[in-house]
Amino acid sequence: MAENAPATPDKPARTLTGRVPAERVVMLELPRLDPGIVAAYRALVDLTGTVSDAMDALGLVGAVPASQLQPILAGKRVAGQAVTVRNVERKLQVHRAATEKVNLMGEAEAHNLVEPGDIVVIEGLLGCSNLGGQSATIAHRQGAAAVVVDGSIRDPDASRELGFPVWCRGVTPITGKWRLQTVEINGPVAICGVQVCAGDLVCADDAGVCVVPFAQAQAVLEQAQAIDAGDSRRKDDIAAGADVAALLTRKYK
Repeated sequence: MAENAPATPDKPARTLTGRVPAERVVMLELPRLDPGIVAAYRALVDLTGTVSDAMDALGLVGAVPASQLQPILAGKRVAGQAVTVRNVERKLQVHRAATEKVNLMGEAEAHNLVEPGDIVVIEGLLGCSNLGGQSATIAHRQGAAAVVVDGSIRDPDASRELGFPVWCRGVTPITGKWRLQTVEINGPVAICGVQVCAGDLVCADDAGVCVVPFAQAQAVLEQAQAIDAGDSRRKDDIAAGADVAALLTRKYK
């Protein structure tokens, strides 16, 4: 159970909104990576492709293609630490829930807890919205770099107008307010079969999404930088007119 975090000289006190029961908020403060590590991921030329190759080399599984999690904004690339949300299907009949107007969606608690550059990661439902336009606007206002949703969203124009990137399974007009409930914040979630823990590093671009476990962030980065440097050398050789045979025999990475 998380409790409200006291203020320090560097940051104000964190107060929960109550959208999710306090005992279902696993942690208020994420374990933090060195900012230089996150910045180095953002500097990779081919972000998710290079990170995916690096994880392959280290025996890690964490890449999800854009065919499963598609970006609603082309050309965006982000890297940040995960603030997680787990949604499940509600048992209450939809018409009754709508009549009683009891909304159990709690992703706003994650928006409340983000620090600038964090990425909200939602394990959700397909076919109804796990993130609407107003929710995305709040996430953006609070400093989130992006939202990744294993499920559907709605009101994509709100995010597009803000230039706020979202990766998801698809778009729907159907509200999630009467169909799902948020049962945990900052606990482990599954995104297209990939486990994500609060604080893990999430990278996303037009090719898809990669999740790097917190404890492996430095090792994956070192491998990715070596791959990135080799790719850059090969691109230079291609641009310089190196013949195909030479390109196939030179060792770049």
